[in-house]
Amino acid sequence: MSGFAQRFIEQGVQRGEARILRSQLQLRFGELPDVVQQRLETADADTLLSWSARVLTAKTLDEVLGNST
Repeated sequence: MSGFAQRFIEQGVQRGEARILRSQLQLRFGELPDVVQQRLETADADTLLSWSARVLTAKTLDEVLGNST
């Protein structure tokens, strides 16, 4: 597979992960600030995975994202 194709696939996976996490965060914490939306769109796959695990136990959005939003 070419490097271009691999990057294209990785970008699609990242967008899907971000979409799922966005939905989980909205269900748990309500409407998300624009800065959070932007962070979700630019986060890499490992970061999204980490945040996805935290959403299960976090009491606040800051606990999920690891710092101030």
